[in-house]
Amino acid sequence: MIDRRHIGYETPPFTVEVEKGRLRLFAKAIGETDPKYFDEAAARAAGYASLPVPPTFLFCLEMEQPDPYAWFDDVGIELPKVLHGEQSFTYHRTPCAGEKLTFRAKVVDIYDKKGGLLEFVVQDNTITDERGAAVAEFRRSIVIRHG
Repeated sequence: MIDRRHIGYETPPFTVEVEKGRLRLFAKAIGETDPKYFDEAAARAAGYASLPVPPTFLFCLEMEQPDPYAWFDDVGIELPKVLHGEQSFTYHRTPCAGEKLTFRAKVVDIYDKKGGLLEFVVQDNTITDERGAAVAEFRRSIVIRHG
């Protein structure tokens, strides 16, 4: 079982630049057809400074850090036992290509179900821009299978 003292555990902040090529590949992978995700002129015509970040891309962008699962070791999570549970996003604005975004993550809950056979770790992630203004938050729940 994961020690509940890890509630409040924060990962080190991580900053990454949003890159156009990655945005285009992601938009293609999710089946997006809106030209604003592929063409700079279409993005500007739609009111964006550059190519906008498609929904859920921030999760992928967070994986750009050198070791995105390092916190698993710190908290005592065994990667082979992990299942993706749930994820939700709240956007304050749509970030665009060329921006540098900083991710901060904090474990906000740890609980179990099924008599301890399933353990849940809930992590809140805050994303800010270069000025420190809120861009988005996302919450994820991971499930650890025991037994």
